[in-house]
Amino acid sequence: MILWLWLCWGFSTSAGQPDSELMARYLEEKLMADYSIMEQVARRVPRQAKFLQRLETRPRMSEFTVKSTIISRYAFTTVSCTMVNSGSEAREGVFEMQIPAAAFISNFTMSIGNKTYYGEVTGKEKKHSSDDKARHKKPPGPTDGRENGYETFKASVFIPRKMQAKFLLHYEELLQRRLGKYEYTVSIRPQQLVGRLRVEVNILENSGIVSLEVPPLRNSKHKGNGKVEGDVSPPPSTVVGHTKTLAKVTFNPSVVEQTRIARNGILGDFIIRYDVNRELSVGDVQILNGYFVHYFAPADLPPLPKNVVFVLDSSASMVGTKLKQTKEALFTILQDLRPEDHFNIIGFSNRIKVWQQDRLVPVTPNNIRDAKKYIHNMSPTGGTNINGAVQTGAKLLNDYIAQNDIDARSVSLIIFLTDGRPTVGETQSSKILSNTKDAIRDKFCLFTIGIGHDVDHKLLERMALENCGMTRHFQEDDDAASHLKGFYDEIGTPLLSDIRVDYPEDNVEEVTQNFFPNYFNGSEIIIAGKLINHTSDSLHVEVTASNSKKYILLKTDVAIDLPSRNDIRGVPGLEDGKGDKNYIERAWSYLTIKELLNSRLKTDDNQEKDYLMEKAKSMALTYNFVTPFTVLKMREAGLHSEPPQEEFISPSTDGIGEKFQSLQGHKAPPGIRRQQDKQRIKISKTSADGDPHFVIDFPSSKFSVCFNIDGEPGDILRLVSDHKESGVTVNGQLIGAPAPPNGHKKHRTYFSTITILSNKPERSYLEITPKRVILDDGERLLLSCDRSAVVRSSSLEVSISANSNVTVTIQDTISFVILIHHYKKPAPYQRNHLGFYISNSKGLSSDSHGLLGQFLNHEVKLLQESLNMSHQHVGQNQTEALKPSPTTTLKVKGRLVPVVWKQRRIYNGQQEVDCWFAKNNADKLIDGSYKDYLASHPFDTGTRFGTINSL
Repeated sequence: MILWLWLCWGFSTSAGQPDSELMARYLEEKLMADYSIMEQVARRVPRQAKFLQRLETRPRMSEFTVKSTIISRYAFTTVSCTMVNSGSEAREGVFEMQIPAAAFISNFTMSIGNKTYYGEVTGKEKKHSSDDKARHKKPPGPTDGRENGYETFKASVFIPRKMQAKFLLHYEELLQRRLGKYEYTVSIRPQQLVGRLRVEVNILENSGIVSLEVPPLRNSKHKGNGKVEGDVSPPPSTVVGHTKTLAKVTFNPSVVEQTRIARNGILGDFIIRYDVNRELSVGDVQILNGYFVHYFAPADLPPLPKNVVFVLDSSASMVGTKLKQTKEALFTILQDLRPEDHFNIIGFSNRIKVWQQDRLVPVTPNNIRDAKKYIHNMSPTGGTNINGAVQTGAKLLNDYIAQNDIDARSVSLIIFLTDGRPTVGETQSSKILSNTKDAIRDKFCLFTIGIGHDVDHKLLERMALENCGMTRHFQEDDDAASHLKGFYDEIGTPLLSDIRVDYPEDNVEEVTQNFFPNYFNGSEIIIAGKLINHTSDSLHVEVTASNSKKYILLKTDVAIDLPSRNDIRGVPGLEDGKGDKNYIERAWSYLTIKELLNSRLKTDDNQEKDYLMEKAKSMALTYNFVTPFTVLKMREAGLHSEPPQEEFISPSTDGIGEKFQSLQGHKAPPGIRRQQDKQRIKISKTSADGDPHFVIDFPSSKFSVCFNIDGEPGDILRLVSDHKESGVTVNGQLIGAPAPPNGHKKHRTYFSTITILSNKPERSYLEITPKRVILDDGERLLLSCDRSAVVRSSSLEVSISANSNVTVTIQDTISFVILIHHYKKPAPYQRNHLGFYISNSKGLSSDSHGLLGQFLNHEVKLLQESLNMSHQHVGQNQTEALKPSPTTTLKVKGRLVPVVWKQRRIYNGQQEVDCWFAKNNADKLIDGSYKDYLASHPFDTGTRFGTINSL
């Protein structure tokens, strides 16, 4: 019988896929008898598997479960594994789990028979005991042959016969956004088929979840994942469900499905990718229990031009696959460079070879073609002169920056790639680091890439960290070219530079890094801190940054949830040792420890190193994190303690709406006066607002004139036309609404869009609606009207006061203010609309026209007719004494216009204006008729009027 089973196994493994499926089904149907261990019933396993387990003499894994909760990008993961020793003697059980290198282990518990051991995080000593029952997570560094970005947690115990062992591992991580997605990954490599295998991931993002996807299992080429090339479907048995803010993903493959993926139990990485709703604003600020975390990842920004120098290792060790894949990646990267970019290439071995001496070249088809030829002809030879290559690249970029004065207009960077250690020239790492820092002098960033096993990973990491860059390490495999291209894609589209995030100094403390040299498309800036002003109702936030020729200032006030302010210990009900459920506080501690580790890595001062180490160690002990300075030691809980339960360190989502404050979903409560709203804007009375009501102020005559325009919905009115002289045009588009009850009008109209065009000194246009502002000066920028912001360029400034107004200043001589009218509960005849006010018209010429523009540089005379029709001039100081009279007229460019006395309210009703009102759509008051002021489209800069007659 044994021989027959062995032959069946050999046949099935050598036959095709159908035979393997039949065998797997047979294994699942032929189950062994139940047996009980510690009052827990193990999952039945196939008879064939039982036979193989006798041959392998290793415990059987009956259960492997991963449960994760992700709240606002912060992930809590619990891995549960149960192993059963059904043999007649004690056997070694090995629990091995690959976890992300960026994660911190926060707890570990194991139960063997009736004994329970719990992990205690303690400060690391100089020497460690060799008989620890569980090895702590290794500090960040090379992964010893594991896949890139992972480290291995391993615990080995002897399981008594006919008994079981249960392992519970907890770890936490803050998900990083790359290429526009957050990626959460779970390694599923139990190394045997498992009777019960389940992954469950719950995601809560109050900003709103978008683009949720679960790709096929990912594995290395040596292990295979069983998927067809190009397959993008989720792994079998995956169930995905989500609402706007919540998502649940489960993966629960049967033994048959596991066999189809990988008979050896190495299934691969289970991956979830998603993003959240976002906009160009101050970002998403969340406050809970005295801590805050701030996520900033604006969208819809034009890319900055970049100046990039590629420094490529062409030493003898690059021979073969490494150099081939580097060339393939560079060919693709060169094609992705934008026309406004500049670049150069340096190859190095013993010698330093510069493609284009002493300059960076623009991106043109000919230059791209020649660059590809240069890369194609690179041949591996000689040693590795890392120091000389970096120095040459830095000098090349420094000279280009100095000669072209492009600091404020573009982003400069070096991309450095090598597969080895320095063997030629300066070989001492400390000297290379010092020389690199001196050469770059904080003028640009250095990004490093290491390929293969022989690379000096620590050197490349420090080179990048000390010069505001990032580093990546890839193994030499068939996918290295795509990894290289993927890394370039992360940094290939800079959107902002010199980003600074500020909070009031008397409101916050212990804030993490708040200045960032660059923001790249698809990434995210994260800042966290502690609140110290417990009497404040709001947190003021300001973000400043540069985008090409524009300066951007974003600001807002975020409401602080007062009821939860004192709930600093997180969700109640937790017992000691199970961790704190306050995810924002833990995100702050996670970021702070990471920054302390990076700061220690960058410094050469031993005293500072010790200080940073002690500070990081103290915080790690407080939050129970395993770091390079702490270690996980196992303690016995007692002979009769309960076996470990699958407790979550993650927070409960119950009542999350009461404790969660998000900028996207919450505004400051009534009574909180925003600072920017206190600043009154000085503007003239000359305006077009409401239905629409026009007001013209004549300061020298000391009176105002007003009129109405009864347009049709969809009409576009020329408000200011001075395209030929100052280059400025303002058009307003009307939207319709029903007339109020018992009114004399058939309908109402309001301005729904104001378009401002300027073609001097550079062409630009603004499109303003009650919800957003679009600025396009060759680069498109989208701003939300419910976020305060300031954008400045050489000739234009746009300032948004949240939900209040937009101020546009052109060349410091022309200013317009657009009021934003929002109705909380609009009546049927009301619409959200805009009001247009002219604040400064000094820069507009005497030839300007339009419904408002034609009066800016002209005066009118007020006449009063007596009963015998004789005309009497009215003095300027007598205007207020005039009584409403149907015989009062205005003299405008030789035309007599009958007017009546009227009062108007402007500035949202805050100011009352006395004015002389011209009836009948401003007949005779304006040049021509109403239809002469209709534009064909919002960007129409033409006019139907020639020379304007003066008085």
